[in-house]
Amino acid sequence: MSRSLIGDYIDSFRNPGFWTYSTWLELVTKYRRSRLGLFWALCPAVIYMFGIGGFFGYLQGHPVESFIPHLGIGYVLFRLITISLSECTTALPGHASFILDGRVRLTDYILRVIAKALFYFVMSFPALLVAIGMSPTFQWQGLLLSIPAFVMVLLNIGWMGAIVAVLGARLQDVHELIGSILMFSFLFTPIIWFASQAPADTLRGGIARVNPLFHMVESVRAPLLGEPLEISTWIYLGVMLVAGWLAAALVYRRYARFVPVWV
Repeated sequence: MSRSLIGDYIDSFRNPGFWTYSTWLELVTKYRRSRLGLFWALCPAVIYMFGIGGFFGYLQGHPVESFIPHLGIGYVLFRLITISLSECTTALPGHASFILDGRVRLTDYILRVIAKALFYFVMSFPALLVAIGMSPTFQWQGLLLSIPAFVMVLLNIGWMGAIVAVLGARLQDVHELIGSILMFSFLFTPIIWFASQAPADTLRGGIARVNPLFHMVESVRAPLLGEPLEISTWIYLGVMLVAGWLAAALVYRRYARFVPVWV
């Protein structure tokens, strides 16, 4: 029996008990025996923003008060996306016992991964607020664009996660492939460099703008920090959103029923 991706997502949000509780339980058991507890969820953001951010800002000659907010927002968004996509590749095999027991609404397991990634995103807020507070160009009105852009990022993660989850259930190599692609894409995402350093009319700028993470990060960060945002970013994200959900719906309808056999 074929399944509908959008229908399963709707059912998962209507009945969130399994994926919300199991995510909470995983996080609680992970940190409750640690002396520093949830500090370890905040620690990577602090080190990256103020350690690596300060170091690279100095190397490139950028003012620290401008570079750290730029890197900080870029880092937490990139981390959200990469955790979601990387862990989605193993989400279905990792829940094989549940799937074989009859819980075949696969979106529950995809949402578990995204919920955990969102937890780490939220836990980075204290460091992120300090970083943003350093910015001389921060604009509150930028939230009017950044919030819808962030919702668009999550929607894009939704269809990407569905595709890599189904493919990951069939092919174990998908996990390694996605991990390598995400690692490589870091270099083409404006996190430790500014988008203005690679203009759209240059070869390196054109190559960087093929990378979807470039536009996903820029759409949220640029309005907040008063950086110019190209119209092509909104077009790119809109086309990617529509085409991506259509592709994901087709893949899910065609192959989701085979997942219990694959895992």
